[in-house]
Amino acid sequence: MALDETTPPEHLNPLQRFGRDIKQVRLARKLTQKQLGKATGYSEGYVSKVESGTLLPRPSEKFAKGCDLTFGTGELFAGLLRRIEEGDHPSWFVPYLNLEKKASRILAYSASVVLGLLQTEDYARAVFHSYFSREDAEVIEGKVTARLRRRAMFERDAPPLLWTILDEACLRTVVGGSKVMAGQLEFLLTVAASPHVKLQIMPFSAGAPAASTKPFIVLRFTDSRTVLYTETRVGGRMHDSAQAVDAALDDYDLLRAHALSPDRSVTLIKTLLKEYRA
Repeated sequence: MALDETTPPEHLNPLQRFGRDIKQVRLARKLTQKQLGKATGYSEGYVSKVESGTLLPRPSEKFAKGCDLTFGTGELFAGLLRRIEEGDHPSWFVPYLNLEKKASRILAYSASVVLGLLQTEDYARAVFHSYFSREDAEVIEGKVTARLRRRAMFERDAPPLLWTILDEACLRTVVGGSKVMAGQLEFLLTVAASPHVKLQIMPFSAGAPAASTKPFIVLRFTDSRTVLYTETRVGGRMHDSAQAVDAALDDYDLLRAHALSPDRSVTLIKTLLKEYRA
């Protein structure tokens, strides 16, 4: 949809409304796009795309904070951007997201689909199309973009260590077709080579340890206590009791002991990749 001054607010998507608000305040402060760009550390073209709602995936947090500082609006635009981002996730998932960004270590076990943090765009889109088949394409794309954006944490100066164990079912369950699966496995091989990622595959031959364990994630922090996150079809839940966390860590140690080594895991992924490419 083309965005102009006569477009009713209710017809705008969240990013377009954000951009229109930026433009209105900028004009009220008698600033040009070039001046706002200089004040926030971005180009005039960047500001133009923000104001038109066409910047993808969305404006940066730095830009929003820069606008607040330039306009003298406190944390208005930073808050608006944060709420837009949270709007692409279920409300019950937001508490986890806020903690995930602060974690120093992420220990994850996935039983049937690839961990969200490691999903490719096509794989994530196929997953969301399956889970939210009645939603509009725009809603699906917002969820895909939000999922991919979570990987920004690995671009920090001190990124967290992600240790993930994927059940072999994650690799063999065909999500989106063979081409999508091939792309997903190629990406797993790429991330497996990262110094900030440890990837292991739990083979079907491991038997009971994987079969009796539900998916979960443990978040560890440098200055606060460890938390456990579990999820079902109807929502997720955070656990911070010592008993729940200790039990999850014991389960994770058992899973690591029975999973393939990182090198053997890579070998299995390469083997399955050949099958999907055939």
